[in-house]
Amino acid sequence: MSTSTSGGSPDHGDGTDRVSDEQWAELVRRAEEGGADAPKEPSARARMVTARLRALDEEAARGRGRGRRGRPAGQWQPEGWRTGPPIGSGRPRKSRRVAAVLGFAVVVGILVVTMRPSLLTDHLPGGGESASADPLPAETAPPTAAPADGPVGDRPTLAEPFRGSPAVRWADGAKGIEIPAAEAAGGMSKGEVEQALRATRQLLVAANLDAATLRGEKPDEALNLLDPLQKGERERLERSLAEPGGEQDPLMLFSRFDPDEARLVGDVVKTRGRMTFEAGAAGSVEVHADYTFVYPLVEPGGDEVARTIVRRKLTTALHDPKRFVATRGKLSVVSSEQNFGNTSCEVNDGFLHPSFPSDSANPPRGDDVDPYDRSEWQPDGSCGTVTRT
Repeated sequence: MSTSTSGGSPDHGDGTDRVSDEQWAELVRRAEEGGADAPKEPSARARMVTARLRALDEEAARGRGRGRRGRPAGQWQPEGWRTGPPIGSGRPRKSRRVAAVLGFAVVVGILVVTMRPSLLTDHLPGGGESASADPLPAETAPPTAAPADGPVGDRPTLAEPFRGSPAVRWADGAKGIEIPAAEAAGGMSKGEVEQALRATRQLLVAANLDAATLRGEKPDEALNLLDPLQKGERERLERSLAEPGGEQDPLMLFSRFDPDEARLVGDVVKTRGRMTFEAGAAGSVEVHADYTFVYPLVEPGGDEVARTIVRRKLTTALHDPKRFVATRGKLSVVSSEQNFGNTSCEVNDGFLHPSFPSDSANPPRGDDVDPYDRSEWQPDGSCGTVTRT
């Protein structure tokens, strides 16, 4: 039996509800028969609260004024004040299970990324091989050992063509060809020595990094750096480009690939080496360059990446035209040597021919050769088995 009265009950002046004689008699009878289950007469305080709430409801119904905190009349009481908190307000058991599974997945993900950060960094902008490898400082002296291996199983991809290679930490292209500070030598001024150094750098770039040269086109820029008065040299190079083969091999100075067979991945070739100079015969200076170039390649329409490595030792000279039959500012080629890694030894058509991972395995030939090892030089003409590319 509810202690609240209906909205239409009169409000007595003393603020309490009256119980009729008939109602009270019924209550007494039930108390005698039912014992503890019998209702008790509402207390004076309960009756006052009930009367107050009824008065507020009636006031709201008549539309006079506004409820608490600016709420519209009839809506002053807080939501759920009669019914209590909504049933089932706690978190459902299913939600707790989902949260537990998600938490476990997050923990596993953190552990995996901790053990192999490249899984995350490889997919970030600027990430991947360049983000995880600090560039090496410039080479200032001959290395005493081969560079360390890259991570086992890290194979090159179109997005990361130097993955797994020591060259991932080498400089990009021409940035890796730095010239030393010039000094006067061999009767040549400091300015003339610097000119010889810069011209040799230009020759290396034009012969080994220029996109047209790599595509097998005629390397006119490189040829124009050479002294046309050097007996036989320019003519020999021109013939080797026009009719390659045997003793006339343009690969002795130029890096070239048949575009129908292999193309460069991206536009980066990794470079490492050093350049020095010394006095030549009176009135000349000689420049010594020793550089390794790493070319990432792919077959036309393919997605397998291979790398060919070319190491060159080149000595050039700048002569004083007053003492030699020479053209001012032009270079003479004193000597040129080369080592190739991952190219066919049997083909002499003026192009480098890389082997790709899916190619049929070739039987080992000669000694094992590490093309990244700059501490040793392989004899020209040797054709060993590369240990890595």
